[in-house]
Amino acid sequence: MTLTAWSGRPVPQPTELSQPYWDAALRGELLYLRCGQCGTAFFPPLGACVVCRSADVAWQRSKGHGTVYSYTVLHDAPSAGFPVPSVLAIIEVDEGYPMFSSVVGCPPGDVRIGLRVQVSFEELTAEINLPVFRPVDAEERA
Repeated sequence: MTLTAWSGRPVPQPTELSQPYWDAALRGELLYLRCGQCGTAFFPPLGACVVCRSADVAWQRSKGHGTVYSYTVLHDAPSAGFPVPSVLAIIEVDEGYPMFSSVVGCPPGDVRIGLRVQVSFEELTAEINLPVFRPVDAEERA
């Protein structure tokens, strides 16, 4: 069963493998995995490297900056209470991995491929903070 937060966003259910990621998000940190054998950075969390399949992987802290690689704007809510319009994007994080997330803090029409973004955290529950991305100049927009 998927729980839903008051915001209408689905609430992730941490697993043993993903728990360190969610614990870090609660502290306001963005984590990813890096392979100790070939150096590949990747997300989401898996038990082995996506390139060389080595189990020598370790969590690393991201600086939380990236670029919008691709995006779509949702105008119809996928579930009751889901905020629309919402911008769902693939963010190319500066440490070298893609991440699926939301772009917030600006009108959907301002989002474009190549937009520089930084991570922010949206509280879904007392135990789950969801990483989202804001334009790097979002503070100037406020």
